[in-house]
Parts: sequence; structure tokens; C-alpha cells
Amino acid sequence: MAKGLQGFSWTMLLLLCAIQELGAWAMHTAVEGPGLGQPGDPALLAGGRVKRGWVWNQFFVVEEYTGTEPLYVGKIHSDSDEGDGSIKYTISGEGAGTIFLIDEITGDIHATERLDREQKTFYTLRAQARDRQTDQLLEPESEFIIKVQDINDSEPRFLEGPYIGSVAELSPVGTSVMQVMASDADDPTYGSSARVVYSVLEGEQHFTVDSKTGVIRTAVADLDRETQDRYEVVIRATDMAGQLGGLSGSTTVTIVVTDVNDNPPRFPQKMYQFSIVETAPVGTAIGRVKAEDSDVGENTDMTYQVKDEEGVEMFKVTTDSNTQEAVISVQKPLDYESKKVHTVVVEALNKFVDPRFVDLGTFRDQTIVRVSVLDVDEPPEFRPPSNLMEVQEDAHVGSVVGVVTALDPDTANHPVRYAIDRSTDAERIFDIDANTGAIVTGKVLDRETAGWHNITVLAMEADNHSQVSRASLRIRILDVNDNPPELATPYEAAVCEDAKPGQLIQTISVVDRDEPQSGHRFYFTLAPEATNNHHFSLLDIKDNTAAVHTQRMGFNRQEQDVYLLPILVVDSGPPALSSTGTLTIRICGCDSNGAIQSCNSTAYVVSATLSPGALIALLVCILILVVLVLLILTLKRHHKSHLTSEDDEDMRDNVIKYNDEGGGEQDTEAYDMSALRSLYDFSEIKGGDGGGGPGEGGPSANPASELHALPQWVQSPDLDFSVFRDYICKKVEQADEDLSVPPYDSFQTYAFEGSDSPVPSLSSINTWSSGSDQDFSYLGVWGPRFRQLAALYAGRRGEEDSEES
Repeated sequence: MAKGLQGFSWTMLLLLCAIQELGAWAMHTAVEGPGLGQPGDPALLAGGRVKRGWVWNQFFVVEEYTGTEPLYVGKIHSDSDEGDGSIKYTISGEGAGTIFLIDEITGDIHATERLDREQKTFYTLRAQARDRQTDQLLEPESEFIIKVQDINDSEPRFLEGPYIGSVAELSPVGTSVMQVMASDADDPTYGSSARVVYSVLEGEQHFTVDSKTGVIRTAVADLDRETQDRYEVVIRATDMAGQLGGLSGSTTVTIVVTDVNDNPPRFPQKMYQFSIVETAPVGTAIGRVKAEDSDVGENTDMTYQVKDEEGVEMFKVTTDSNTQEAVISVQKPLDYESKKVHTVVVEALNKFVDPRFVDLGTFRDQTIVRVSVLDVDEPPEFRPPSNLMEVQEDAHVGSVVGVVTALDPDTANHPVRYAIDRSTDAERIFDIDANTGAIVTGKVLDRETAGWHNITVLAMEADNHSQVSRASLRIRILDVNDNPPELATPYEAAVCEDAKPGQLIQTISVVDRDEPQSGHRFYFTLAPEATNNHHFSLLDIKDNTAAVHTQRMGFNRQEQDVYLLPILVVDSGPPALSSTGTLTIRICGCDSNGAIQSCNSTAYVVSATLSPGALIALLVCILILVVLVLLILTLKRHHKSHLTSEDDEDMRDNVIKYNDEGGGEQDTEAYDMSALRSLYDFSEIKGGDGGGGPGEGGPSANPASELHALPQWVQSPDLDFSVFRDYICKKVEQADEDLSVPPYDSFQTYAFEGSDSPVPSLSSINTWSSGSDQDFSYLGVWGPRFRQLAALYAGRRGEEDSEES
């Protein structure tokens, strides 16, 4: 059917084109080419007649032509053409010679290829009319356009897909969801080929689409995300304004239904049960409950709260923001003996409530939580929890200070035993009766030494000492009047020789270590031994101070320069205690203004500048310095004697182990061989061999030959090692007698063998035997490193051969 419609469209378009061509030929509209008819143009005739020009109309060619013959496009014609074939028509430009061909004689233009308006809408060409004989232009070159005529050959396309939209659930009818748009490649200015209308192919039960704008809207008001959260809607776009024969295209639109808070929270159970031990500390989590909500996102955010008064007091509910669970925790200490089961009402409510859906019902729910308290063996509890006791400081040892009481809170009510934490009473000033809890004094108390005592009392079950409770107890020592008042300082006063009677010398104050509750009250009088005193008087000022005045006119320090005035001080008790202090009064010389110039007491000056404690400290420092100097001198003397003893020859210091290898025979400077040779007495060895004097040809006759003699491997039986034995014995005796030498526990090994060793010596040093049958000539071929050794051995061999000859 589609093919039949397309053929019908072709027939109608061809008919229209033919009618247009006939009208064009009838009109013979003259079109001048570029520059045609300009003033002064040679084309103008002498009589002023304008030369005829091109004759044609605008050309059209229908697209998508499927015929077998070339499609006739139009005809170009010059009014100078008389039909005798003398004019040759040609074209140039876009598609000339390929897409468009022209008949050179008639000027007919045909399209040889299938054109597509959606790819190119028009072609621009230029026409020429030439003389066939001379090939000269008869008409100026003129430009013309061939326009491609559109047909409805392109269906609408949705270019912006895939489409995904969203709409909130429970939205009213007609709520806009989104807009879709289809594009048609046909010519919108020609016919209805590009006029598109929209319709719903699938999903019309829930959504509609505007036929002109493509806006999709809701068709129902009861979209429920909890029932269906996604819809697939197929939208169709049809051109030709939806008329019969129009082309169409479709697309699928995914519409997501978004959530609104239209569902209240609901607990899946109406009762929950938890248990917890009674010793659980405050803040311990008991359990979790959660209310379900069909919504998603922030619409499921909930808060929980305790609704009943008992639950609010004992428990606390918080919300876990990650899981939206209610966390129930302990808010006050639990007690199994007081209450075994607690009932808590927990309510859940949405945090964000949409006012549009309040009429759907209350957005909260409640459940009951039963908390069972489990009994545990608890330590005793102190009752009452008072932590202050008082005791007089003069209380006798064993006096009761107070009684602490602790009870076992468990139903078993085990007996309780008491003790004092000795880390808080290391001096054992207090004791406690283990059965009754009575605290008694263990030592004599002294408030002036320690006015407060902080101890820790332990209470434990008699049969289970691991259940221990602790209570801090403060014991205040109450004061009694057991310290007499004393002068505040060792008072010393000075008075001028010319002092007048009644002159104030010194104001006296006292101190008392006691602290009576009513405050101090002191009384001052002269001691009985000062009753005959006629020089000074004492006045009690009644404010716990007293004033000393002169009673006579003038003093003579030559007769007496120091007066000692005993003063008796009595407190208010009870009982009243007293003490006697002495005021030292010195007679001094003064100037006319009463300023003291000098006093004759050296002891007074010394005591004023340096106290006895300072003198003692000074003497101690001097003594320490003397001891240090003596100690340093002793150590230096001992160190010097030790160094002197170490300067003696000691085999321990002479035997050195190098642990390295020498430089060979060529190394003649590494060690001093004379030190080894000096150990032997060459003259004694020579005499022991029975040799004669130097002139008898003995080994000592030629010292050079002794140095270069070949080493002999047979030890001489006449060698005497007594010199080594004597040396060692001598050193051992010195070490035994020297008390300053530390005890060396070491075994000294010396590099020699005794004469009684069954193994002969391997050393070549001082080997005096000359009987050798070995041939050392092969050393000469061992290279430069053995050159010196070869010279020594070869020279020695030559001397022996000459002696034998």
C-alpha cells in the first residue's frame, strides 16, 4: 500500500511540473544574463533595438526519481535561435556533464541520476550559446538554478533519545512529565511533509502526549511508587499532519515515579523483649528496634522517643542515622532487687512530614519494649554514704572514731567484712574492726602534724573477697589546747643611753599552734624572776600583743650593755598553757636625733648577720672540701706507684701477637732480628761446642758466615735454655711479692721448647750445625722473589764445598 501511495505522489508531482512548464513557454519571459543590455554594449543595435536574450523559467527536478529514462528538467533557448541548428548550447557548474546533460541543438536538460533534497536542495549552473561554426558566444553566459523538488520520503526521527523522565507519585491528572521532539528532514515550506503530530502507542492508560508540542502528562492521579516505580511509554510521531500516507517514527520514554512521604512508619512487632545485667553501666546499649517505612530516601528518616514516664527516667532512645534504628540504652543504674522488669513505650515518627498527605493518617507508630534485669552477685554497698568523721587529737589509742556500715544488696544478704586500704594509711594510724566496721585510733594523734586524714575503707563479702566495695573516708582531727603560746620571734631590741622613761622599745606578739574555735586570747606579764626589774615595764594591749617601755632615765652601756627581760605569755585554754620568752635589750650610743650609732656587743652583730645554722653549714662544706682534697692526693699517689711497678720489665707486656704475615725474605725492616738473637749468648754456645779461639776456624771466627749460614733442622743437644727458666722464675717471684699487681689468671705461652722435648726444634735461628747434604740450587729458578734466599743458601753451600776441598 505504501508503494501505491508513493506512485500516486510521483504522478501528481509530474503533472504539476508539466503544467508549470507549459505556463512558462506561454509567457516567454525574457531574462537577461549578466551585463546584458548595458549602455554602450556592442550587443545593442545601431537603431537602438536591444538584442534578444535567453528565454527560460526556473527549473525544478523532483527528488528520488526512480524511472528508467533520464528525467526531463527543462529547456534553455536563445531568441536568436532560428531552429537551423547553428547554435550550440552548453552548460557548466554543479553537476554539469554528470548529473545534468544538455542537448546541444535543442537546449533540453535532463537529470541522469537520482537526487535527494535532504542532501542538496539546489544546483547552480551557467548556460552558454555558441556559434557552431566559429564557437563564439552568441549570448552572454548566464547563471541559472535547478531546484530539487521535495517529496515525503523522510520519516520523523527522535534525535534526543533515549528519553528518561520522572514524576512524583500521587501527582494530579495533567501533571507535566517531560517533552519529546521529533525532527523531519523533509522541506517544511513545501506541503505537509514536515508537519509532525504525536500520539501514544503504549502506556496511554497512565500518560498522554500533546499532539503538537510533544509534552507528556499524567492521565491518572493514583500513581503509586510502592506499586510500580517505572513505566515504559511509546510515543509515535507522524508527518503529513497525521494524514493518510504520512510517515512515522517512534521512541520509548522511561518515566520514573519518584517517592513522596505518603507511608507512615510501622513496627513489624508490637512487643520486643531484651535483658541486661543489673551492673551494666550507664550508657550501655540494651537493644535495637526498627520501624519499617515503604518510602525511600529522606522520607524514611525517623526519630524515636520514649513515651511513658518510667521509661523516660530509666532509659534513653537514640536514632542510628545510618540504619534508622532505635538504640535503647541505660540512663540510670538498674537494680534487680528493686525492680526486675521494666516496660518502655517507644514511638517512631517520620522526620519530614509532607503536609499534602496529612489526611492519609498519622505518620507515627508505637511499640512496647520489655527490659528484664538479670541478677548478679554485687559487692556490698556503704550505707549511709557519709564520708566525714571527727576525733579529738588527745584521744587515746583504741578510741572509736566512727562506724561504717555496708550491706550486701543481693537477696542472699551475705555477711560483710571490713578492712582499710593500707596504701592510704601506710603509718597505720587507724584500725577497723573487720566485723562491725568500727574505726579506732591506732596511734597517738597530733592535729598540728596532720589535721586531716584521708583513708579508703574496703567492704567485701565474707565468703567472696573478690566482691569488694571502696569508700573514701575523711577524718578530721579536732584541736585541743596542748601547745603553749610562744613569742613570734626571738625578739631583740636596742635602746639609746639617753632614753627617757616611758619610751616604747618593742611590741611583742606571740604564736600558738593550736586553733581554738573561739579564737586566740593571750595574756602578757613579766616573769616572776623579773619582778624586781626597775628598768623596763610591760603593758598588755589586749589585742594579743604587748608593749615594752623604759622605766628609768638614761642607761650606761659601760656598766651594762645588755638586759634580758623574761616575759610570761598565757593563752585562754582550756586548760590555760603558758611559756616564758626572753626579750634581749641592748644599750647603744645614739646621736642627737636618736639614731643608733654603735653598740658594744660583737656577738650581737655576728648573730644578726649569720645564724647558727649558717655557721654549721659553712663548717660542713669546709670539711667536705678537705676530705675531697685528701682523697684526690691519695688516689694520685696510688696511681703513681702503680705506674712505677708497671715500668718494670714484664713478659706480659713484651709478648705481642700481631696476627699478620710478614713481607717475605725481601722485607728486612719489618722486625728487628737482633732482639731475638740477643736472647742467646753466642760466646757460651761457641765455648760449649768445644771450638778453639778465633783463629781455629770455629763458627765464631767469621761473623758474616754465621749470619748467612744455612738453617739446620737438627737441634744441637748442647744448647742451654736455663737462661729462659731463670728469667721466668724471676718474674713469677716478682709477681707473687708485688701486692699492687692485679691477679692475672692467664697462662703465658713462650715460643721455645725445652731441652727435654722429644721433638727437635724446627727453628733455623742460631742453628750451628753445618752438616747439610741438601742441594738448594733449585732456588735460583724460582724467580726474583726468592733471589735473596737463593743467594744466601747458594753462598753458604759454596763455602762448605771449599772447606771440604
